[in-house]
Amino acid sequence: MRTVLDAVAERLMVGDETLIRIPEICDATGVNYGSVYHHFGSREGVIDAAYDMVFASAAEQDVESLKSIIANAQHYDGYVASLQGLAGAFASGPQRQARRAMRIRIVAASMTRPELKASIGTTQLRITTELSKLIELGQERGWIRHDLTSRSIAVFIMALLVGRSVDDISVEPIDDEEWSAAMRILLSELVQAPPS
Repeated sequence: MRTVLDAVAERLMVGDETLIRIPEICDATGVNYGSVYHHFGSREGVIDAAYDMVFASAAEQDVESLKSIIANAQHYDGYVASLQGLAGAFASGPQRQARRAMRIRIVAASMTRPELKASIGTTQLRITTELSKLIELGQERGWIRHDLTSRSIAVFIMALLVGRSVDDISVEPIDDEEWSAAMRILLSELVQAPPS
């Protein structure tokens, strides 16, 4: 079934879900039509499962990148520089814009599909929890402020990263350099220099 989900996800990345035809997916993947319906229940079930897979995969990649920064940071200055660089990378370029757009599209689709909302809601809780744990590590090291909860910081960071989609649709969006400069300033409010 992973082959089916991969094929559906690939098509969702480049087109509208109304264009997805399960018989075409079965022909392309060699998976039996009846097996697909037995496993997913319906065409919408297949699409929802693919949306959840895409949603989870993109978010988990971002969390893994953050984990590597926390794990490899030996000093405050290196931690801050890496975090700011990563935040800029998360927000820049056409691939990131496409990922943000897909996340927004999935969230929008979930507003009228209770099963999808429950599925990505569970995924989002897992991602928020993982990111909160990483922030707690930074707080334990004295590198991130303690007057905010790790969860509120995690949600703030995700809102910054995904929220740029609002400007992506503008006829005159801000450029990556301007956005990165703003991100550096906003993130500098979350970190704190350890006492000397």
